[in-house]
Amino acid sequence: MSQLTVTIEDEAAAPRFTFPRGLVIPVILVAAWELAFRVGGFQSDSLAAPGGVAVALVRGLASGEILQATGQTLSAAMLGLAIAGVIGLVMGVFRGLFWRLDCVLDVTTEALRPIPSSALIPVMILIFGFGYRLESACVAFSCTWTIFILTRTAVMGVEPRLMEVAKVLQLGLIDRTFKIILPAALPRIFVAFRLAAGLALVVAVTCEVTANPLGMGFEMMSASQSLRPQLTLAYLVWIGFIGWSLNAILVNAQHRFFSPAASIGAAK
Repeated sequence: MSQLTVTIEDEAAAPRFTFPRGLVIPVILVAAWELAFRVGGFQSDSLAAPGGVAVALVRGLASGEILQATGQTLSAAMLGLAIAGVIGLVMGVFRGLFWRLDCVLDVTTEALRPIPSSALIPVMILIFGFGYRLESACVAFSCTWTIFILTRTAVMGVEPRLMEVAKVLQLGLIDRTFKIILPAALPRIFVAFRLAAGLALVVAVTCEVTANPLGMGFEMMSASQSLRPQLTLAYLVWIGFIGWSLNAILVNAQHRFFSPAASIGAAK
């Protein structure tokens, strides 16, 4: 009986590989795509078999071409995200604390917020020229609103009893903000930064595709114009992988640094 118990416990403790269910549909689609080229005789000047895309991706990574373009895109995106973080956080905290100021600036905010960053590219080129400044400015404009709105909502949603405690302790505005409001709103503010990080990558690549001659978007367009579908799709797959990895890192950090209850509350 004891040997049976030990065997059952060992089997339960042994790690088991479980295939991620989310990969089922992508694997089926990729397999069907490959079969259409290899078996079905499908021919296209704008598409390539997954095997050819994988080869182009490995070669691009080995030569450093894709990694260099990735560094350019992420540098501009993270710089714009940092600028947006400072502006959006300050705006969100102040407008969350002072409802009269929020009412005064509401019309101006709602008039600027719907403007797509791509529509501002011609103006940004006149101001900043081409390069990192152009891309970072577009990213900062787009991400500021996401961080601002969610930060303002988080500040307004702070538990009223915490504000009463701050009044009882006679805390000033600065102490109340840094000791009461920001710690209570931090889980939701982190969600704002996580959403803005994904948006930063999208805007950066879009800016490179449409105007800015650097980064992954520009290299993908160059490969497309030179009729290299394998490399074009390789960049597309790599951009998706970078976005997925970035989100996975931030989600893991959210679960690690915040309690499950805070994470659930922030997600609502």
